[in-house]
Amino acid sequence: MASLALLRPCLFHHTHKPSTLTLKPKQPNSLSFSPLQTQSPKLKLKNGVVKANLSTPAAPERLISIAAYTLPFFNSLQYGHSILTQYPKFALLFQPIIPFLSFYRSLPYASFIAFFAFYLGIVRNPSFPDYVRFNSMQALTLDVLLVLPVLFQKIFSPGRSGLGFQVMVWSHNVVFVFSILCFVYSVLNCLFGRTPYLPFVADAAARQI
Repeated sequence: MASLALLRPCLFHHTHKPSTLTLKPKQPNSLSFSPLQTQSPKLKLKNGVVKANLSTPAAPERLISIAAYTLPFFNSLQYGHSILTQYPKFALLFQPIIPFLSFYRSLPYASFIAFFAFYLGIVRNPSFPDYVRFNSMQALTLDVLLVLPVLFQKIFSPGRSGLGFQVMVWSHNVVFVFSILCFVYSVLNCLFGRTPYLPFVADAAARQI
């Protein structure tokens, strides 16, 4: 997301004296930075205001952001039943998180409490950096979108066979794969101090900050 500062062409002033070279560089925009620096990408915030975080996020900020993305990740696993059953070798990748998932689901209203803890404690808390607030809001927005397939399933009741059932299985597979890709992409970016921008989610999350 970085942009290189542009330099205007050199201006030569010819006089009776030996020619001298005058270099008049264009003043770099305040949001421009050298690609040699390790910096976070720009965050598009409410009312079209763009802020650039010119410092690398600290380790606690990255960890909080990663923790936020575990909420939609855990809630998306319910859509992976068909794929994990069809491809048992792929299911082995999720074996290490089963104890954490079991503990998470054993807590009453764990998803509900975690959602509002992130929203009220971080997203709406201006004491947290924009980097953490944006990532938390983006994770919560994705988590809300993951509820829609369940609502459609309850409304249309596709049953356990027929075309409606096949459409439901296909849509669950798509949601599951999309959620896993979003989780991996977001975690990797947060580990390196970058800001992940998820399709269909980032713009909605930015407007809430």
